[in-house]
Amino acid sequence: MAEGVSARRSAARFGVGVATAIRWVRRWRESGERTARRQGNPGGSKLDPHAGFLLGLIEDRVDITLEEMRVRLAEERGVRAGIGTLWRFFDARGVTVKKRMARPVCKLISLMEPFQSAPTYPASELLLPAQMELRASQPS
Repeated sequence: MAEGVSARRSAARFGVGVATAIRWVRRWRESGERTARRQGNPGGSKLDPHAGFLLGLIEDRVDITLEEMRVRLAEERGVRAGIGTLWRFFDARGVTVKKRMARPVCKLISLMEPFQSAPTYPASELLLPAQMELRASQPS
């Protein structure tokens, strides 16, 4: 640019968009800035200013759902946020709230419990279906 090359020609040479090259040249002429600026979305979350409120909701009620938090945030703070936004907010802080069902951890154990107290019989006393038919047909 300093050598008199146009922004369009420079854009083609370096493989960037024409509009991008024009913005860079304008910025260089106005402020002398030649360094690349940070790319991507700005860091942080729109929920950062409400961190104390959201964490307080969990302290007040451990089993609160993200949907309930979303509603409370809108009603009490006037901030609209989706479930995903809330989830990413808590994930970034390492906050996980797992809901546990009111049942044993292992379903197999709960299914086997009725059989734990069932009486056991020696194999010699067990009857096969054919033997049961014979016993039923014999007069007592």
